[in-house]
Amino acid sequence: MKTDLTDTTASKINKALVQGRREIGAPAVGMVLTLVIVTDEENAYDALKAANDASREHPSRILVVIKRVSRSPRDRTTSRLDAEVRLGAEAGTGETVVLRLYGEVLNHAQSVVLPLLLPDAPVVVWWPVNAPLDPAKDPLGALGQRRVTDTYAAESPVRELNARADAYTPGDTDLSWTRITPWRSMLAAALDQVVCDVAAVEVEGEEFNPSCELLAMWLADRLDVPVKRSLSAGPGLTAVRMDTSCGPIVLDRADGSLATLSIEGQPDRAVALKRRETSELMAEELRRLDPDDTYASALRYGVDRLDAESGSAEAGSSGGAPADGRAASSSAAGKSGSGSSATGKAPARKAPAKKAPAKKTAARKAGSE
Repeated sequence: MKTDLTDTTASKINKALVQGRREIGAPAVGMVLTLVIVTDEENAYDALKAANDASREHPSRILVVIKRVSRSPRDRTTSRLDAEVRLGAEAGTGETVVLRLYGEVLNHAQSVVLPLLLPDAPVVVWWPVNAPLDPAKDPLGALGQRRVTDTYAAESPVRELNARADAYTPGDTDLSWTRITPWRSMLAAALDQVVCDVAAVEVEGEEFNPSCELLAMWLADRLDVPVKRSLSAGPGLTAVRMDTSCGPIVLDRADGSLATLSIEGQPDRAVALKRRETSELMAEELRRLDPDDTYASALRYGVDRLDAESGSAEAGSSGGAPADGRAASSSAAGKSGSGSSATGKAPARKAPAKKAPAKKTAARKAGSE
């Protein structure tokens, strides 16, 4: 069931929701949270589809906020709210309201959304694209217990990670972090099978991929060892190599679907590590609404690491010219890298090492997965 409301109000939208539930024979509200999606017209369809798929696991009221830019100066001074109310088969297992804001109401979106929130239920705010630098201080972000962004959609992911770390507030999270949950779980499980010390780690993946950066930050933060970031053609993360006192441990995924786990003295094992859809990532994020302290720790460590890399890159460039132009541009973007070597290997980045303790427990490596 779909109801279109033109030049409407939040009160009329609430009445349409109640009337629609009665017409489809479902007067009871069985939703567990409110998901507010802040996006543009271009990305609204994909974001809503992902949210509807995730609502099969988490029945929710989905509010899609689309800010429309008025064409003429006269229209910009005129406020208007259009809405689509979707129930039943049109909205998956919950309710969906698509809100299109015009004119001055663009700057007061929270006043439109607030009356439509489910009472006594958690609120999650998700920006698929164009997330604010400080989600917690955004008027819409202030309504939510959890705030979900995606640095993968940013123009400069590494700089975006810096901004996320500077503005981090408990409850913030990022889908780039959610994407590496299977990797973190598999690496923690691999380290639980051996009793040895980790000396160094190499993370290989696409350039400017925030998931690769976050995994390198997490490993450096939890293991207190040097972490080198190598580049590959992808897709996404392709390999993690750990040098240990018991021999190398390698998790290699070349095709974006099936990975191979190699541990010294054990047969190689095939591991399913497929790249997940956005709906699966959102479903995982909605399972836990408490702050993610492990994400916060890795994010804050990464800022220090990137700052140190930037300083060393500037010092290196002042002493001599970089090996090639790509290395120079990479350093300017905040991703310090050496030039291509004589063997043709991709530029690598190395985190500053801390003094590692003699023993590491499995719980410390695993974080909070």
